[in-house]
Amino acid sequence: MPSPGKKAFPLRLDPALHAAIERLAAQELRSVNAEMEFLLREALKKRGVQVKEEGK
Repeated sequence: MPSPGKKAFPLRLDPALHAAIERLAAQELRSVNAEMEFLLREALKKRGVQVKEEGK
């Protein structure tokens, strides 16, 4: 069940990509979901797109 205020949607990933994200998440002590959100925010920031942080 998604957290309140979070948008849930299905996502298809290449298994090798998912495995790489899973390994990175484990190293960073994050869930796969949290790691994907972190990576997406990081990529958007590099492109100059500002995203309001949840709860801020």
